[in-house]
Amino acid sequence: MADQIDGDLYRKVLGRYPTGVTLVTGCPDGEPLAIVIGSFVSVSMDPPLVGFLVGEGSLTWPRIESTGSFCVNVLSDVQADLSNAFFHRDGDPWSGTGWEPAPSGSPLIPSCLASIDCSIHEVDDAGDHVFVVGLVEHLTHVDEGSPLVFLGGRYGSFTEPD
Repeated sequence: MADQIDGDLYRKVLGRYPTGVTLVTGCPDGEPLAIVIGSFVSVSMDPPLVGFLVGEGSLTWPRIESTGSFCVNVLSDVQADLSNAFFHRDGDPWSGTGWEPAPSGSPLIPSCLASIDCSIHEVDDAGDHVFVVGLVEHLTHVDEGSPLVFLGGRYGSFTEPD
């Protein structure tokens, strides 16, 4: 049955589920790199593990993977332009971003809601993607702000119910 699922219908149905927007960063050979990721997930508290999916055809992920670490930067609802800069790769998306090295050396973006610095714990095949699991080594966050949310091909924000 799975081979009979229409790809357009699949995208449309799963596009009804909101995801947060993150930048997964690394710094191979001193060059900051980032991938926009919407599949970020908490995996385990003991040990502290997080994960995300990245397309197996990614040219950026193998370079980040070669460092043995990465940092997940959780974007706020005022950072859609930052997400687009990395997604569309117009010009230098790092220009004006303002980052500092996390303990692993991966770019940590202080203006984000949270940053989760990880060593690579495991990478598994997952269809046309790989599932990356990271062991959390360092955490930072801010106490205010709303996450950037992606739903149905558009950005939005989260508002707390009254």
